[in-house]
Amino acid sequence: MNTRPTLILLLLSSFFIFGCSSDDDCTKTIIVQYEHVIQTPTGTTYVPEVTQEVPCSTPDPENQGEISKTPKLKNFSYEVLSFNFTPDTGNNTSRLQFEIKSINDNNYAVEGAPILTMQVDDLKISGNYSSQASSSCYELAANSSCILNYDKEQALDYSIIESVELLNVEYFIADN
Repeated sequence: MNTRPTLILLLLSSFFIFGCSSDDDCTKTIIVQYEHVIQTPTGTTYVPEVTQEVPCSTPDPENQGEISKTPKLKNFSYEVLSFNFTPDTGNNTSRLQFEIKSINDNNYAVEGAPILTMQVDDLKISGNYSSQASSSCYELAANSSCILNYDKEQALDYSIIESVELLNVEYFIADN
């Protein structure tokens, strides 16, 4: 009887059973802080994602929830004067145009930026369009309004967007 194949099989089995590292050596990477962008009238700050390697037995961190960028202006309203999206202008571009009136119903002036939330095809996105607008609305005087004028074309080389719908506008106050 040939015991050589049995011995090789026994050695390989032992290697796989005892050769693998124990759970004490197991590590995983968790996200300690999610990346986010803070936009203010004076510029944009990018806070990168922070990760940490921990033992596998460490419980996953709890969801930290939405990161509060800056406080929202209370007694703020808006009026959509015009909102047009052209998926294909015929010049290999799409075009987004809007005029939105930002209204400060407070007895004090504020500095900040209007943040628009839009439905872009199947994605909901929020952003500050003031830096590329012809009027930015970075400041709102007491009991006054400002019209955010935006008109930009984007090349269709990167993506083809079928529809854009404005969902909401909020005004975030800049930290001073």
